[in-house]
Amino acid sequence: MSRPTARESVALMAGYHSPQIDVDVRLNTNESPEPPPEGFADAVAARVAEIAWHRYPQRSASELRSRIGANYGLSASQVFAANGSNEVLQTLLLTFAGPGRSAAVFEPTYALHSHLSRITGTAVIEGERNDDFSLDLDEVERVIVEDRPDVVFLCSPNNPTGVVDPEASIRRVLELTAANGGLLCVDEAYGQFADFSAVTLLGDDTPLVVSRTYSKTWAMAAVRLGYLLAPSWVIDELEKVVLPYHLDAMTQIAGEVALDHLDAMNDRVARLVDERERLLAGLADLPVDVWPSGSNFVLLRPQHLSGDDVWQGLVDRSVLVRNCASWPRLQGCLRVTIGTPDEDDRFLEALTEVLT
Repeated sequence: MSRPTARESVALMAGYHSPQIDVDVRLNTNESPEPPPEGFADAVAARVAEIAWHRYPQRSASELRSRIGANYGLSASQVFAANGSNEVLQTLLLTFAGPGRSAAVFEPTYALHSHLSRITGTAVIEGERNDDFSLDLDEVERVIVEDRPDVVFLCSPNNPTGVVDPEASIRRVLELTAANGGLLCVDEAYGQFADFSAVTLLGDDTPLVVSRTYSKTWAMAAVRLGYLLAPSWVIDELEKVVLPYHLDAMTQIAGEVALDHLDAMNDRVARLVDERERLLAGLADLPVDVWPSGSNFVLLRPQHLSGDDVWQGLVDRSVLVRNCASWPRLQGCLRVTIGTPDEDDRFLEALTEVLT
């Protein structure tokens, strides 16, 4: 008996994985080093105790969407919530891309944009960034005008480089995308760390959506909650595609309770930014090339040793960072998440030992 086979485009995929290894210091997945604030878990538990388990969750998640929107001066009709920003982006592609359509990315950038595009049967058009990983607007124009992608992805701050796209660049990409009938998606998973957000460019007649997540700045990676801010007509189309009752009751509750702790989230972001600058100062004394970051991670490349050897040397010292060698144009690069001061000291100590 022969086994059924996956469709060819899936069978050829390697999948998207971040290695999980048992180490003392885990700085490879851009998680928050701090948990949510005191009182969060108790408040969630009290709300969960009231769930009617024999009933489906609220399908529209209207309360959660309304409260998210209020933080940005938007209504619930301009917010789409799902199981992590991954499901948000997948639903966006299933709705506005798919077979016979295309999505554009500018490498190096977040690998899941291409991966999700291929999963949904969307052709991927790859443009190149400048040597410093900033957007090359001439290249962006070439890709959009020549290939007319249905969806254009930007990631700002960009993962894994940490580069923040300036407002003028995003405005130009939006102008080009709109002129060619496409939809621009700005992935702001790390948006709270940056000085500018594309949310300010949203409008009912503007083909722009902004994706965000609770996993990073809200310190809620375990919840798997993401959201999209967009014109209401975009949200209406997404609601036709997403599975019924896709967002469970506990996730909705956790997302609502988190919004009661906005000040704590902002304080956490400020601490991480300060710690990021301290880590960058420590790296400046070592033989590594480092890129400026507007996020909660830093990209670096050892100058005299291979990235693979340095990565293994850190693991041998019970410190795990992300090896980015398989990503386009990032041979030899490593990405380190900003951890607690103690974790970052362990990382700097281990890296110094490996490099010297």
